[in-house]
Amino acid sequence: MSTTPTPAATGSQTRDDGRWAVVILLFAGVVINYIDRGNLSVVAVPLMRDLGIAPAGMGMLLSAFFWTYALCQIPAGYLTDRFGMKRMYAAGFLTWSLASAATGLASGFGEVLALRMLLGVGEAVAIPAGMSYVRQRFRPEEQGFPTALFGSGAMVGPALGVFLGAFLLDRTGWRPIFVLTGIGGCLWFLPWARFAPKGRIATAGAPNRPAGSAFPWRALFRLRLTWAMTLGVFCYQYGFYFCLTWLPSYLVMARGFSFLNMGKFTGLPLLAMAAVSMLSGRLSDAAIARHGRPLLVRKLFAGGGLLLATSLASLLLIESNAAVLCALVAAFIGIGFAGPNYWAIAQLVSPEPVIGRVVGYVNTIGNIAGVCAPLVTGFLVGSSGNFHASLLCAGGAMLIGSLMFLAGVRERDTDALRNSETRATAPCYDPVVTP
Repeated sequence: MSTTPTPAATGSQTRDDGRWAVVILLFAGVVINYIDRGNLSVVAVPLMRDLGIAPAGMGMLLSAFFWTYALCQIPAGYLTDRFGMKRMYAAGFLTWSLASAATGLASGFGEVLALRMLLGVGEAVAIPAGMSYVRQRFRPEEQGFPTALFGSGAMVGPALGVFLGAFLLDRTGWRPIFVLTGIGGCLWFLPWARFAPKGRIATAGAPNRPAGSAFPWRALFRLRLTWAMTLGVFCYQYGFYFCLTWLPSYLVMARGFSFLNMGKFTGLPLLAMAAVSMLSGRLSDAAIARHGRPLLVRKLFAGGGLLLATSLASLLLIESNAAVLCALVAAFIGIGFAGPNYWAIAQLVSPEPVIGRVVGYVNTIGNIAGVCAPLVTGFLVGSSGNFHASLLCAGGAMLIGSLMFLAGVRERDTDALRNSETRATAPCYDPVVTP
């Protein structure tokens, strides 16, 4: 058995430059993605007033994006595996940009609902395509930082969106926000046409394994690791999407903040989370390079970060604005430490031929939480008139997610999965070694 360098390990500086250019474009795509999906959260209070929508109805609108987004994850992963990411990502980007811009022209609940669902269809390709690219072009010990860089767009995007949205909301109203961000984001197409990879990406280590080759899915779903990841991802994303969808409204409705202060108190923790996310990727990569055992390192970062994120529930006990900011920063730092490492776990345990579909499954679970968080919050706020139960749900979800990663993700399950794959398909999967 001979060792063959992966594309990530070649000595070609041009190839390395090319893969990092794509990672940066994927990061920019996620930034724009999250700005467009987050605009509704920023404008929720004035939009409810102008269109006569109750909190439960706003919860439905905030949730509607995730109905189609979650439903389309696995199909988007399959299409990316089958046809390559360049055309699929471009088509999705155009769809979501136009849907976002058109929301600024909507005149009622039904139109906003339909456009949010179309937005979810367009944005579904972003995560499966990006995670597949990192998985296929970087070795396991290298994946933490590009995953963190790419994934940090999910934190930088909402931060930029809430700063920009709060500024525009204070001066122009809510409608121009959608039009400006939806149309302006289309500038991204120019570098994408130049740098995006064409066709499927060949990964060293599986040269004879076609994308549609047999894989033992039953073995995957018999593992404790799969169910621990499923519940852990759901809980992580429930808390995260509570913050992205209802936190701005919480600050305005429950804390009495102005739109500008709402922007500051939401945007600053999100920026801290983005910075910590990239630091977390670097630190976990360094720990793996020094000590090995990548799965153990990744799950400690993911579980420990979620444990810190339970500080979100402390908002029930504190009064001062300074304490509110501290609690939010602590919670978002915890989310930032967990995020890139739970994605790295998904990449680490995913067999290469079906990486897009496995990542699509993981993101489907996360976005089922995205469906639930705004709906449950809208119902609880509408029925109780406060955010107490909603904050308890979000903090409790983070605690359960931490326990799932720390106790449920085990190395022996990964070994069992590899053994099942080896028996079902040949040659054996290995991202570095080829027969």
